[in-house]
Amino acid sequence: MTTDYLALTEVAVRVASEAAELVRAARLDMAAGRTVEVGTKSSETDVVTAVDRESEACIRDRLARLRPGEAMLGEEDTGTGVRAPDPAADSEDGVTWVVDPIDGTVNFLYGYPAYAVSVAARVGGESVAGAVVEPVSGRCWKAGKGHGAWLGDTPLRVSEPKRIELTLLATGFAYDARRRTRQAELVNAVLGSVRDIRRSGSAALDLCAVAAGWVDAYYEHGLSPWDWAAGALIAREAGALVSPPGADTALGADATLAASPSIANGLRELLVSCGAGRV
Repeated sequence: MTTDYLALTEVAVRVASEAAELVRAARLDMAAGRTVEVGTKSSETDVVTAVDRESEACIRDRLARLRPGEAMLGEEDTGTGVRAPDPAADSEDGVTWVVDPIDGTVNFLYGYPAYAVSVAARVGGESVAGAVVEPVSGRCWKAGKGHGAWLGDTPLRVSEPKRIELTLLATGFAYDARRRTRQAELVNAVLGSVRDIRRSGSAALDLCAVAAGWVDAYYEHGLSPWDWAAGALIAREAGALVSPPGADTALGADATLAASPSIANGLRELLVSCGAGRV
């Protein structure tokens, strides 16, 4: 069976854009006084809102109409559609949609604009199409395997820093306080060897930033499939070297790394030497 990656990309863009419009409208309503139910998941700082669930339900409904019978793995797991327990366990030909209805929910809750809707199509555990749409700006990042990465109509290409000392590095932190402390220690150890550190609060947008050359590299521990499924493809199709969770145990069992090829090896060595594997 041949999979049309461009067709899947078009679906990802359409579905993510519709959900992003729902999220945008909901945030405007919140600014105008709408009260939104807020719950927690793994910790008091790991929040989920009613809008997360509304966005995921919207995505599930659209995918059921556009791609009936295909599995979906969503962060909030709402609705009654088929859910794949692990995208890596899919058959070679079966498509699984991996969805983050709002990546950066804390940012969304506070009105900080760095959050996005992420939708990816995976086949045999590999992302082959994806879109990341920012509700506030309307920016749409997209990629299809073998077809490059785009921001709107603009093709993307990673930066080419000449050495580690000139690298602008993005990262993120876990919700567990003890692990966040270890991550902060790693940042402290790395900071003196790079140009600077950025932290947006959205893994999907950090990966897209690597694709655009807005940062030179990104790493983070503890991501789930919905956090990186679309963004990692976008970064890779823009020329980044991407190591998903579990691919490089020296960095840590659940470390993600996306970097410009010009500094990827050196950055990996720096992170390992600074204790990334112990985070």
